[in-house]
Amino acid sequence: MGVSDLAEAGVLERQTATVMEMVAKAGLSIATAESCTGGLLAALLTDIKGFSGSFDRGFVTYSEQSKRQMLGIPGNLIRMHGVVSRDVALRMAQGALSRSNADLSIGITGFAGPAGVRDEAGLVHLAVVAGARPAIVRECHFGLAERDVVRRRTVRAALEMLEEMVVVFQVE
Repeated sequence: MGVSDLAEAGVLERQTATVMEMVAKAGLSIATAESCTGGLLAALLTDIKGFSGSFDRGFVTYSEQSKRQMLGIPGNLIRMHGVVSRDVALRMAQGALSRSNADLSIGITGFAGPAGVRDEAGLVHLAVVAGARPAIVRECHFGLAERDVVRRRTVRAALEMLEEMVVVFQVE
C-alpha cells in the first residue's frame, strides 16, 4: 500500500466515523445494498467501534440473480434499464430498506473495472432512501481507473450521500 493509498484510507476512516456519529446521534440505523463495491461500504461502517446499533445489515448483490432474489428487483426492470442504472440503484436501496429494520439505506451499482463493449468503465449509480423522504441519487463517472480506486471513490460518494440524508432527518 503506497502513501497515497494510506492517506485515502485515513480520509475514508474519518469520513465514515463522522457519518456513523451523525447516524447514532440522530438515533438512526443504516442498511446497505452493494454491487460493485462488494461490501466495502458495509465493512467500513462496521469497522468503527461503538456504533453497532447504527448499522442494521448489508446486502452484497453482485449478480443480477442476487439482486432479484435478495432485494426483490424485477428482472424486467434490469432488462429495461440495465443492471448499472439509476433505476436499479434506487430499487436496490428500496429493497434493502424494506428487507431490514434500518431507517435509511443505500444502493450502489456500477462498473468498477473495464466494462462491456457498450458499457462505460467507472460508471456508478448510487441511491439513498429513507421512508417517504425524497431519495438522493447520484451518477458518477470515474473513468477507466483501477478497481480499487473506483471502489474507494464510490464509497466516498456513498458516505457523502448518507450524511446528506441524515441532515434531512435532523432538519425535520
